[in-house]
Amino acid sequence: MRAVVQRCGYCDVESEGKKAGHVGNGLLVFLGVRKGDTEKDGDYLADKIINLRIFEDEQGKMNRSILDEGGELMIVSQFTLYGDCRHGRRPSFFEAELPEKANRLYEYVVQKCRAAGLHVETGRFQTMMHVRLDNVGPITILLDSQKEF
Repeated sequence: MRAVVQRCGYCDVESEGKKAGHVGNGLLVFLGVRKGDTEKDGDYLADKIINLRIFEDEQGKMNRSILDEGGELMIVSQFTLYGDCRHGRRPSFFEAELPEKANRLYEYVVQKCRAAGLHVETGRFQTMMHVRLDNVGPITILLDSQKEF
């Protein structure tokens, strides 16, 4: 399972011409599910996202988590995180999980984050979305449950 985590001042998601969600200060997380991923991968990523210290403390050091900050979380599914562009010019998505299982694990991560007490908004699974954000920093962190990076 992979995630691209971006610190944001706000994030809006629109799906099929309708507002899907909005968050203020917090994190935008693009989440991709790989074939063979399990709830164990979801547990790892949810824990990392919840406790990732990428907000400044009083000394200006990135030392605070979204929980410490009282921030909000937007989680958007994105199978293209498993796009393989090493061969040819068109990405292969062979590594991406099939939609039914991917959605179940995506929702699992969303629920884990909500259970931690965070306000979580989401995009709409398997739809074309427009994502707008104010990337603060900019701060963008890559996470992978297989620890490939």
